[in-house]
Amino acid sequence: MRKQFYYFILVLAVTFTACQDDSSISNNNMGGELNGMDADLLATLEDKGGLEHFYIPESHELNKIPQDPNNPLSNVKIELGKKLFYETGLAMNPKKEEGKGTYSCASCHVPGSCFQAGIRQGIGDGGIGFGYSGEGRVINTNYEISELDIQPLRTPSAIHGAYNRTTLWNGQFGAVGANEGTESQWTEDTPKAKNHLGYEGLEIQAIAGLGVHRLDIDMDLINSTYYKDLFDLAFGDFNEDERYTLETAGLAIAAYERTLLANQAPFQEWIRGDYAAMTTAQKEGALLFFGKAGCNNCHDGPALNSEGFFALGMNDLEGADIVGDFPDFDNVRKGRGGFTGNPNDDYKFKTPQLYGLKAMNFLGHGASFTSVREIIEYKNSAIPQNSIVPESQLAGAFQALNLTEQEITQLTDFVENALDDSNFDRYVPESVASGNCFPNNDSQSQTETGCN
Repeated sequence: MRKQFYYFILVLAVTFTACQDDSSISNNNMGGELNGMDADLLATLEDKGGLEHFYIPESHELNKIPQDPNNPLSNVKIELGKKLFYETGLAMNPKKEEGKGTYSCASCHVPGSCFQAGIRQGIGDGGIGFGYSGEGRVINTNYEISELDIQPLRTPSAIHGAYNRTTLWNGQFGAVGANEGTESQWTEDTPKAKNHLGYEGLEIQAIAGLGVHRLDIDMDLINSTYYKDLFDLAFGDFNEDERYTLETAGLAIAAYERTLLANQAPFQEWIRGDYAAMTTAQKEGALLFFGKAGCNNCHDGPALNSEGFFALGMNDLEGADIVGDFPDFDNVRKGRGGFTGNPNDDYKFKTPQLYGLKAMNFLGHGASFTSVREIIEYKNSAIPQNSIVPESQLAGAFQALNLTEQEITQLTDFVENALDDSNFDRYVPESVASGNCFPNNDSQSQTETGCN
């Protein structure tokens, strides 16, 4: 009787919600029959905030995508950002002349790898090659290690940046939310100083990242291509002498990134009413995710992320195959504490979004996992990897979950497959204004991507 009651009430609720003119969810594509397990999952999600709480809008539904009020979305701004994100013509400041015009934002945020690097450490300037989805990028042997644009943490995915008011593993970018009160850490002459511009994290990260990753505005390229018209249309409210800058380029890139949404994942199709979109095992995994396994306690909302920072004792980016000279690594490995300077924040890292993990070759801030199952098994056992993380810093929720092997398999199936969106190529432009190859334009990448 209880299941029948939930079935009746929840179908009415979903139907009523779908009929509202201002609703995000439409059941026009309903497929399959709603069964008892669907009813249980609907009931569970109602208790967690309802279907709307987990719904990811279509990328063209700009009024439903979270945005910085100081950087309102527009189609022309998004189109400009889409081009600039892949534009190797912005690679203006390499350490060596041969690197000029060979890399882009997408060198380390590869669509085929869920907009993160396809390798353990992303390489911008100083890298060559691409492979199939960024996994073939290697160090250019003409570069010294100290000359590489390479990072001491795994490249965060650019997917679902719209659901982050602060960004990066330590949350250092963004002048709002959790970063209010951290102004003393916005050190001048460092990328963190860009927080003084007052934007949210995605905008600050894009603006600061252009400089950090040796990209710049080429006015010859702007003036000789349609980029000038796009800048004029997108930023007509800026004075002309401030319209073609790293700030406006970053704002456009951030606008584009806000539309990078995994809205074609099976779980999203299920939310929209296609009850055949997930398998029985995936629905079992979803019930575990939002129930016994407690994943939803930290991974919440449309992106299944949070604005919180937690210490789970994961390893840092270390080992014989790690390259780079990082004099500030002691602070880097402290995560949030390395930014805020508060010892209570030490070894805590931002809760990441969970869509598209199947396409990622590495997981965890230190790339210490290579599969979704590995990280679920890690959280199930709750035995920390990293010996330098004090037990007192570990999150209270980092406790053994006591999941069975079958439950681990079901939970893995949900996270790996029901949250997978395999069509991120829809966010890739056909060309960029320079006419260059992208995401990389070195000769090896050209060969591997078939670009001439």
